[in-house]
Amino acid sequence: MPSHSPADTPPSRQKLAWAGTSVFTVMSALAARHHAINLGQGFPDFDSDPALHAAVSRAMRDGHNQYAPMPGIAPLRERISDKTATLYGHRYDAEREITITSGATQAIMTALIALTGAGDEVIVLEPAYDCYLPSIELAGAVAVRVPLDATRNYAVDWDRVRAAITPRTRLLMINFPHNPTGQVLDSADLRALEHIVASTGIKLLSDEVYEHIVFDGRLHQSIARSPLLAASSVLVSSFGKTFHTTGWKLGYTCAPVALTAEIRKVHQFMVFAVSTPMQFGVAAYLADPAPYLELPAFYQAKRDRFCAGLARSRFRLLPSNGTYFVLADYSAISDATEEIFARELIEKHGVASIPVSAFYREPVDNHVVRFCFAKREQTLDAAAQKLSAM
Repeated sequence: MPSHSPADTPPSRQKLAWAGTSVFTVMSALAARHHAINLGQGFPDFDSDPALHAAVSRAMRDGHNQYAPMPGIAPLRERISDKTATLYGHRYDAEREITITSGATQAIMTALIALTGAGDEVIVLEPAYDCYLPSIELAGAVAVRVPLDATRNYAVDWDRVRAAITPRTRLLMINFPHNPTGQVLDSADLRALEHIVASTGIKLLSDEVYEHIVFDGRLHQSIARSPLLAASSVLVSSFGKTFHTTGWKLGYTCAPVALTAEIRKVHQFMVFAVSTPMQFGVAAYLADPAPYLELPAFYQAKRDRFCAGLARSRFRLLPSNGTYFVLADYSAISDATEEIFARELIEKHGVASIPVSAFYREPVDNHVVRFCFAKREQTLDAAAQKLSAM
């Protein structure tokens, strides 16, 4: 028989050839190496409610330690249904329209694999959270990137979105409150979305993980507020940002029956089910709405404290209407690119940020970095002092 050598073996197929290590991983590692204050990666430096910990521990003691049902436990899905109906006026059927996932990132990946394929186009608004484009590519679809208007505080140009739709467009992905810009939708934006969906028939994938973090008396304009949009959309959210538990990776999708059926086909083979005791613990904790109803005031106080601390700095802060991020223009400080400036900020000044250019597929440089203010007051004050000294 002819001999076979490793040289004869076809090379392994490389996926996401353009992707490297996540900027969040890179900047957090650099911050740790230089003992910098980490305002880069979006996670709190304070703990979650001991009552929530107790609820999860109680679930473990009660024996909820084996596989959960594939769609998620019924009590948690019922709580989500109640919460969404109360806040936005649309009740998703807990049995057939809500699925518990391993965080929002898995929910997004699952929905994209389930609802798109080769030749399909997915419209994405840039700057975009870093999992969107890889997830679209891994699903076999093609991302069509539409930029937000950086000259108008990253507003959406709905005419430009509409112009990007072709017969191959399968989904429009939106993310509001928006990471990284902190911008939110208003009622006029929902009307524009309704017009687009009604006239084209496309579906929406709406990432609303910051739904409870909106400021200055604004209402979160969820797609669930619109019967037309809710009937054509997958709503994605999670409990990580809401309950300060980003490491728990507990999220969910809400979608009409037909879309949910497709999502569950993929979900069952991607993770099957997610942490059982955490599902029971969160379900019990959701009985009291105060923790998420009080979240806007909680984070607005942190936003205002951090921004006040930078009021006399050379940074120009952009409006933050939601999320726990604020963008800062450093044009008065440096001509360096965003990536270089972010590295120098860590190495020379002891504060970590994220360059907004990392949220674009192609090079974009507006001299803007993102700071996370989901931190203790002493952390924010110390970071503001360092940044104001520049």
